Order: sequence, then structure tokens, then C-alpha cells
Amino acid sequence: MSRAEPRPSRRAFIGASGAVAATGLTAGCESPAVRQDRPPSPTPTPRVSPTGRHQAGVTLPRTAQPNLLAVVADVGDGVAVGPLLAELGEAVRTLTAGTDPRLLGLPPGDLTVTIGVGPRLVRGAGPALPGAADLPRFSRERIAPRSRGGDLLLQICAGDPLLLPVVAAALLGQAGDRIRERWRQSGRRGPDVRVAEDVSAPRNLLGFVDGIVGPHTTAEQRRHLWLAGPAPVAGGTIAVVRRMELDLQGFAALSVAEQEAVLGRRRAGSAPLSGGTAASDPDLGAKTPDGRYLIPADAHVRRAHPGVVGVGLMLRRSYSTDGPTPGLLFISFQNDLRTFTKTLAHMDGSDALLRYTTTTAGATFLILPGFDRQRPLGAGLFRRPAT
Repeated sequence: MSRAEPRPSRRAFIGASGAVAATGLTAGCESPAVRQDRPPSPTPTPRVSPTGRHQAGVTLPRTAQPNLLAVVADVGDGVAVGPLLAELGEAVRTLTAGTDPRLLGLPPGDLTVTIGVGPRLVRGAGPALPGAADLPRFSRERIAPRSRGGDLLLQICAGDPLLLPVVAAALLGQAGDRIRERWRQSGRRGPDVRVAEDVSAPRNLLGFVDGIVGPHTTAEQRRHLWLAGPAPVAGGTIAVVRRMELDLQGFAALSVAEQEAVLGRRRAGSAPLSGGTAASDPDLGAKTPDGRYLIPADAHVRRAHPGVVGVGLMLRRSYSTDGPTPGLLFISFQNDLRTFTKTLAHMDGSDALLRYTTTTAGATFLILPGFDRQRPLGAGLFRRPAT
């Protein structure tokens, strides 16, 4: 210490030390005041039961988790599908319960795993069963052979993104060399926007709310979503999974009015261009005084409208994706594959939205009915090796 810097007195040192201690900054201790000001620990995320009449991850939880990982795989020739599915179901049960050491100490929170089987396996169980039909080819597809179809879908959703690869590794490890992964895709959902009482949906990368129309009530889901029979598939549903790249630059170059004309809805409030609220059914006959449709002839809500296409409702649980090209992992659930195929065939003609999409992967799966300890996953459907 130089002479220009006088040595502090003992009283000054004690006073400074007391001030530091009063602020709770001394190493290894805190003042009671700081502990009282600390925010309370977050409430644990409610667990979602994996068992029941339906698998979780379709309508449960009611608000879809913000993070998803979809893994599509093939099952080896000669593999006994029934035991494989039973093992995967038991692994799902222990993983979601938090009792599986393969979680590596992570709390499961709202983790859900939804398992589906592809058309090849379904045809092996019964060629006339729902889910036995392959997904047709459509325009604006650039799908490599390995990204088309598949035997097994693992849809993993959670609030904690760290869970996704950990759970996928546990399930793939459980299956071992009986399956071979084809492709995987992670995705995220933004916060839901309330569009009606008990109905909410997130915005997608285009800035519009995605999933407003769908079977939201129990009666609608019974009619349009869940399979009623035959017994081995009752309580299941049919999933369509399509990974799409979006031309965000091209879409963003449009004016807001032009973007709204592509979708047929207002971007801000999500109401149809024909008026009303986000929950209002589009009035496809409404015209301007000079005779133009308020909802353009090629608008997405017109081309995909169930009443126009003549099909039922589909429940969408889609996630936005990033990567070299941002996009959308489109996921829909319906009890008849034709709900999707007829809708997309009608869109293929002149839907303005398709100009900004390119599909790079696609498959359909029978989402198996729910399970429990007495009735393993896939029970009653697979009794012999797939051929």
C-alpha cells in the first residue's frame, strides 16, 4: 500500500464488513431478508397418465406441451410385434411415472409418449383394418424414399425439452435391433391463443393461429376422432405426419392483406374475412358490393373447409420446426384417413397456401388404443410376427 492510500481504521473495516453482511453478499451465508424476497419454487408440472381408453398425447393434456420429438422407425422382418409393443408400453408407463433410471434423474413432468404403427404392420394384422391404407402421393412433395412411410411412430411431448432425446434413447434402447430409425424431427409450439370458450390454438411460423377448426367437444371427438371398432382398434385414431418446409421469405414479402387473402383469415384476431370472431364459421358465400368473394376462391379456409370437401373434422397438433429451412411438422388425427386425403386432394387444385410449402417427409399411422397393466399396448391386434 502506497503512502497516498492511508490504511483504513479498524472501525471503518468493521463497518464495511457489516454493510456487506447486511446485504447478504458474504461468501457462504445469506441474510433472512434475501431468503424472504426469493421467489417461491415453481409448482411441479402435473403428470399426465399414460393409461386409459386412449393414449395420451392426442387430446391430453388439453393444451399441448411446447416441445415435441417425432421418431419414425421400421420394424425388422420376422420381429414379433406384439411383445415389442407390450415392452414399449411398459417403458412408457415407467418413464412417465418417473421410476425409470433411464430418465437420468430428470423429472417427467407432463411427459407423454404416443405410439402408432404403420400400414405394413396393420395389414399383417388384418388387411381390412383401419390404418391399413398407405398415404397417397401429392403435389409439392420432395420426399426421399427413407422419409416416406414407416412402421412405427414415437411421438414424445413434454414441457422440458431435455426429456425428448433422453426418452427417445430409452425407447430405442428398449427396442434394440428389432427396429431401425428412419428419421426424426423436433418441434416447438408457441403459447396458445384463446379463440373460443375452451378452445385455444398456437400461432405458426406464418403468424397465423393454427388449428382453430377441429373436433373440440367430447361429442365431436367421438364422431370424428376416435375409432369405434372393430374391437382391436377401438379407442385408437389415425395419424397423418408430414414435415413441410415453409417459404417464409416469400410469404413475408406479401402485404398483410395479401397474407390474409392466402389464409382467408385476419392475422391479428384470426376471424374469417367474411366477419365475426375467430370461432365463427367462414361464410363462404359472402361477397363485396361489386360481387367479389370476401374469402377468395383459392384461400386456404375455403379449399380446406370440411363442408366444401365433404369430410369430417381433423384434430391438428402441429409443431413449428427450425433447421436449414424453417417449417411445420403437420400432425393430424382423425378416425378416417379419407378426411385428410380428400382434403389435401381438394387443396392440391388451387390452395394459395400450398405455394409456400414443400413436403419433405410423410407417413400415416394407426395410433393404438389405450393400455394399462392388464391390457398391454397393442393387445388383441398383433398375435403373430409381421410379414
